[in-house]
Amino acid sequence: MPRFPISRRFFLGSLCAAVPAWCVAELLWIEPTWVRVKRLRLGEDPSKRFVQFTDLHYKGDRSYLTKVIDLINGLSPDFVCFTGDIVESTAYLAEALDCLEELQAPTFGVPGNWDFVNGDSTVLQCFSGTGGAWLANEVKDIGSARISGVDHKPPPPVKREEGRIEILLTHYPVDADAVTGEPYDLILAGHSHGGQVRLPFAGSLVVPDRVGNYDRGLFNTPGGQLYVNPGIGTWLMPVRFLCRPEITVFEI
Repeated sequence: MPRFPISRRFFLGSLCAAVPAWCVAELLWIEPTWVRVKRLRLGEDPSKRFVQFTDLHYKGDRSYLTKVIDLINGLSPDFVCFTGDIVESTAYLAEALDCLEELQAPTFGVPGNWDFVNGDSTVLQCFSGTGGAWLANEVKDIGSARISGVDHKPPPPVKREEGRIEILLTHYPVDADAVTGEPYDLILAGHSHGGQVRLPFAGSLVVPDRVGNYDRGLFNTPGGQLYVNPGIGTWLMPVRFLCRPEITVFEI
């Protein structure tokens, strides 16, 4: 069989063509639905194990949302926290809620900027049907955890009780800076999508307003430890790069 030696120029040219092709594939087809499960242990002797997911922006991809729900159920959390943005159009709301009803742990949610469906009774029924609640400026206890949810209002002051874990759910990361009094044990937020497209050493390129310096991950703030989840869905453009969708498991 004849051999065709590969020249250095041909090799480098092929490599230069392959890298952009890989980036495009990663951006459009691989990462947008490549969900990762991230685990965080906060404290030395955790008593609660729960999950956060956020920013579905559901647009009709039922198989993808079903995969997300199955992943959450497979983690067997004590409860689930959702930090806003179910859909961008009410045309998809019923189907999204139909999927969310399959969650097998009490699920507590707060509105996001897209959740103009705030007062829709079907949203309230969906979350209460799991044993949780839709917390638009409300507080609920679940065992030794107290969960506060805010919607365009300042976070309520912590009413510290011995043995009580204080958790704040908000859509907007900057709400951590509005906490007064004692800090929360944990603040959960979304909204940023982690920027969706991140570059090495540069980080996120574009984030929405009310994110501030809290674009993705765990931060220490005056209001308590803040975790900003990069979300499940996408906004503006259906792309992700170096910023996979995420389900976060907390032990606290």
